[in-house]
Amino acid sequence: MKSTASALLLILGLSSVSQAEDLLVKVANPVSTKHAAQYFSAQGLKSQALTDNWIRVQGNVKQSQFQNFLESGSVVYVQKNYKIKLRENASAKQALAAYLADHPDQADTPLAPAGDNPAIPAPPASSTGADPLFTKQWGMKDIGVESAWRVNTGKKIVVAVIDTGVDYTHEDLLPNMWRNPREIPDNNIDDDQNGYVDDIVGWDFLGKDNKPYDLAATSLGDLLNGGNPGHGTHCAGNVAARGQNGKGISGVHPSAEIMALRFIGNEGGTTADAVLSIKYAVDNGARVLSNSWGSEGEDPADAVNNQALKDSIQYAADHNVLFVAAAGNGHQGRGYDNDSDPNPAYPASYTHDNIISVAALDVNNNFGSFSNWGRTSTDIGAPGVKVFSTTVGGKYSDTVIPLLGANWDGTSMACPHVAGAAALYWSVHPEKTVAEVKAAILNSAVKIPAAAGKLVTEGKLNVDNLMK
Repeated sequence: MKSTASALLLILGLSSVSQAEDLLVKVANPVSTKHAAQYFSAQGLKSQALTDNWIRVQGNVKQSQFQNFLESGSVVYVQKNYKIKLRENASAKQALAAYLADHPDQADTPLAPAGDNPAIPAPPASSTGADPLFTKQWGMKDIGVESAWRVNTGKKIVVAVIDTGVDYTHEDLLPNMWRNPREIPDNNIDDDQNGYVDDIVGWDFLGKDNKPYDLAATSLGDLLNGGNPGHGTHCAGNVAARGQNGKGISGVHPSAEIMALRFIGNEGGTTADAVLSIKYAVDNGARVLSNSWGSEGEDPADAVNNQALKDSIQYAADHNVLFVAAAGNGHQGRGYDNDSDPNPAYPASYTHDNIISVAALDVNNNFGSFSNWGRTSTDIGAPGVKVFSTTVGGKYSDTVIPLLGANWDGTSMACPHVAGAAALYWSVHPEKTVAEVKAAILNSAVKIPAAAGKLVTEGKLNVDNLMK
């Protein structure tokens, strides 16, 4: 039984979200989420179990409907189903807005090909040869991957790219897409009984289907209006584009398996779908999670914060899984100190021991003007300015909008470099714990003047040192 004081705090927290349309509710053990879902369904509400403790409740929610649960101690926590967004590239958006204001006739200029959810191709035949576009990947050279690969090119390991999806048809990503070994493709049966039918390469928690395709903006106008630039596909390439296959580029770990998890679209995503994505990744064998998304602080208007997301990251920690996070792209594209700003970037600034928070650096070892930092909250820097990688439609680029020369910049681009490095190291040292993997990455960083007093390591990722 919860104390009266605790119940009162819950009621006060709930009062700020009463009559909300979408809530996340944490129930106490031994109350099951199934029992709680049945209770809320009886109240005329839609409910969905997210984890063993969290459920999503939708509808015209009123505080009175929680009263019995509050008084019995069955409800531990109530919060909004907070929105989550990509780390925005403010400079590219500003340049595009200015351009289309002067050239409105160019709004229909094509970008990515139209169409969603293409069939998932079978694994391709293996090929060999130098990656012809590797020379364009300044970041890979900067972090010493070539020397590291001479030591070891890594073994199989699963990295979950939790993002806008992945173009799983891309020639340089298809060979490294994770294949669910317990699922038979296209038989419309949940063979592994994990709750997801025909989840061959991952899951689309936004679209609620088994094709986590990176649906990108098809025109400049779409992109200006919040369209996805193909964010997840670009991130995936720097984690694990196939190396030495005679095509394109290489990721930091050239043979890691990419588990594609989509929960963000043009309107962003939700905490509920982030929670489901993290749980899916952990439960289905991912060791490293790459997370180039988040928020500028918790919602200051609410008495409660995003406990559901915190609990999910702790779930990953409890299962020895690393959570790599982008440190944030500042306020309106101007970087700030995550340690002291009233709205630090989350989840990168959470204090979980399994998080590595990553800032963005340019070719001259300076912070990108947009990149956040933090002497105690941001761990390490990695390449994040004009980053060359895979893009939707089987292409490669370091510019989001080639017409304007607007670059792929962001802590979103830095984060996958560290995720790939973690996968490379861990695949060779599978006996290591998440704490030991994190320590190895941070302890092998190379100090740079720009990071003095601004990052935990005061330095940048160095894969060569990591693999020695």
